Amino acid sequence: MHVRPVPATSTAAPAEAVTGSAWITSLAVPEGPSRTRVDRVHFAPGARTHWHRHPLGQVLVVTEGTGYVQRRGGPARLIRPGDTVRVAAGEWHWHGATDTTPLTHLAIEELPADGTPTELGDPVGAGEPAAVPAVTRTLLLDQRLPAPRVIDHVEVRRITIAPDEQPGLHVHNGPVFGSIETGSAVYQVDGEPESVLTPGDVFYEPESIRIARFDAQGDGVTFLAYFPVGPGETPSLTVLDS
Repeated sequence: MHVRPVPATSTAAPAEAVTGSAWITSLAVPEGPSRTRVDRVHFAPGARTHWHRHPLGQVLVVTEGTGYVQRRGGPARLIRPGDTVRVAAGEWHWHGATDTTPLTHLAIEELPADGTPTELGDPVGAGEPAAVPAVTRTLLLDQRLPAPRVIDHVEVRRITIAPDEQPGLHVHNGPVFGSIETGSAVYQVDGEPESVLTPGDVFYEPESIRIARFDAQGDGVTFLAYFPVGPGETPSLTVLDS
């Protein structure tokens, strides 16, 4: 076993392979009988690969930001943190950031024993439409409330929790909906499994239900919280003794 620290520097992606700015960090290279290569690729907003295909295919794992992936002849698909894309051997495709957000993903590829390289094609949009939708609408949460409520306004708050801070066991006097903007947090409703929330994830905290954890991790967390409020109500949080 060999533990290799993450390299401190990245390499700019070659202009013949990418439109816009992208950087590649090599995480694992083929050694011994293994022919697996793992790279971390970061795309600036608007950057994307040219059309290309891999002899043995490729796996992409999105870690940050949002972007698109498209196979030739199919629609462009929005990708976000946690999504995994499996590209078939010899399948023409491209991937990259949206026009307004960066994208970071892991690229995992088995290299052919005979050294056959990745085949590069034209930039996206050259000779054929990229079919990237101008407007994308994705349903992230469809949550029914346990009982009807009278709501006359909604408060939206941007909340930041410092790195490694733990608010503790708590309840809200009304339902709360949220979406993570930056950082990450461990989230757990009391008595249920915990999960890790990262940018793009949404969550629901039911009214008067004990929230065991909303613990910021080492990078802290910032999120938007939406409070549906009834007449005369003020959203509140009550910290409980654990």
